[in-house]
Amino acid sequence: MIRGVKFVAIPVSDQDRALAFYTDVLGFRLLTDQPFNDKQRWLELGIAAADTRVVLFQFGDKLQPGGQLNITLWADDVESTARDLKAKGVEFVMEPKRFDYVVTSIFKDPDGNCLVLSSK
Repeated sequence: MIRGVKFVAIPVSDQDRALAFYTDVLGFRLLTDQPFNDKQRWLELGIAAADTRVVLFQFGDKLQPGGQLNITLWADDVESTARDLKAKGVEFVMEPKRFDYVVTSIFKDPDGNCLVLSSK
């Protein structure tokens, strides 16, 4: 029986730059940093009170950064979180927008991957 999602891998071009963004800007915490092969490390991140992990991975030619992803992060207050991220220089593709059932916005990481920020 499937119990949940273990991790989501995000394609990155520079693991150090991505690690700084996801930890320093977004507030994720580093759980694992170990060699994966001769070209990269296994970087596994966690989010407070979340079971799913995030892996920052260089996929080579198979999957390029900046492509189509559908990763949604949730926050208690989307508008406030968006303001905080903008103050840290994060580029937003879609400003927070209120729908009948949810508040959502979209921002980019340093590789151009779009991430959705949503209310729960």
